[in-house]
Amino acid sequence: MFGVALTGHGGPECLEWREDLPVPPPLPGEVLVKVAAAGVNNTDINTRVGWYSKGDNDADDASWAGEPLRFPCIQGIDACGYIAAVGEGVDAGRIGERVLIEPCLIEAQGRMLSQPWFFGSECDGAFAEYCTVAARHAFKIDSALSDAALASFPCSYSTAENMLTRTNLQSGEAVLITGASGGVGSAAVQLAKARGAKVIAVTSAAKAQSLRDLGADVIVDRDDTYVDVMGANSVDVVVDLVAGPKWPELLEVLKPKGRYAVAGAVAGPVVELDVRTLYLKDLSFFGCTVLEPQVFGNLVRLIETGAIQPLVAAIFPLKEINAAQAAFADKAYTGKIVLTVAKHKES
Repeated sequence: MFGVALTGHGGPECLEWREDLPVPPPLPGEVLVKVAAAGVNNTDINTRVGWYSKGDNDADDASWAGEPLRFPCIQGIDACGYIAAVGEGVDAGRIGERVLIEPCLIEAQGRMLSQPWFFGSECDGAFAEYCTVAARHAFKIDSALSDAALASFPCSYSTAENMLTRTNLQSGEAVLITGASGGVGSAAVQLAKARGAKVIAVTSAAKAQSLRDLGADVIVDRDDTYVDVMGANSVDVVVDLVAGPKWPELLEVLKPKGRYAVAGAVAGPVVELDVRTLYLKDLSFFGCTVLEPQVFGNLVRLIETGAIQPLVAAIFPLKEINAAQAAFADKAYTGKIVLTVAKHKES
């Protein structure tokens, strides 16, 4: 089969187009998926460059789970595709199903995991013609949306929905979303609005209107001082994808007993915390990586009912992955960049 092999930690030169990769056989309990489209995400680039390592970027902890990667490997955490074959114990009637793959895995390679893996990191993912995954993580989806549109959902939207689930965001509450124009941020805007929350989006002036169109009630420029614009103790929940030097301001705008959730640190992972703010305001912090069990199923239902819509900024063929990741790194868009992989005979 064809695909993109990651040969080591480093730059784009570590992504190698191959046409001689073996098609993976589905193990008992697994399905073989013919990949139609795959999303581009921060995690793909972070894993490639070794950003998850807390030391040397080529260290053994440079993966989601803190385990060394085995090279060559196939990345790609987002996948929309069609079940082409099933392993022992899986209903053959599932062959032909259109599916989205849940990115956070509790079962892989024929066994239950003691610590979750992530599709395209600890096991091969969607940047190839075929992939395998435990049947429980291949969710059938009934939607009129294109394969490319559906591939924009799994990682970003499940991450956002998980953050809102963990913080228990309620209708009528105010939520501040940093990095709101990115894949997870724009997903969080839609999902928070669907819950009936007041959505405050932090972005640049150039992207403000696109976020208003998604449902943001208030726009805050990312260079503004948050307290000056919103006032202290003004929001119930913070959904943070940025961290960086402005991080202490997020705690100042949280109300007493406010909830803070984080799933990214694009402005820098090391922040300054005055612990007195944390305990005197009775704040709750949520680090959000592993999905709650109900999150992905809830997301699929929201897609099928049309409660949320895809936001695809650009589409590239898989062979042009370096150009797609370069466009992604420029951050000159709102929403997701998607790679087309293989056209399904029925699509």
